[in-house]
Amino acid sequence: MEEQQPTCKCIICGEFKREEEGIHIVTEFICEDCEVDMVATDVNDARYPFYIHQMKQIWVQRNA
Repeated sequence: MEEQQPTCKCIICGEFKREEEGIHIVTEFICEDCEVDMVATDVNDARYPFYIHQMKQIWVQRNA
């Protein structure tokens, strides 16, 4: 029987991924796909404000 890998929910896309497929910031998880996309996103891109909003949730939850 195959062992179940721990999964985490990405704060950006909301998908569940294996822990090894992303990074943890404070208590939140960002999957590798979203991390790569965020790093490559230009500040003038329409997705940029969304990423900023999602990242702010990390600090809001931590300081609540």
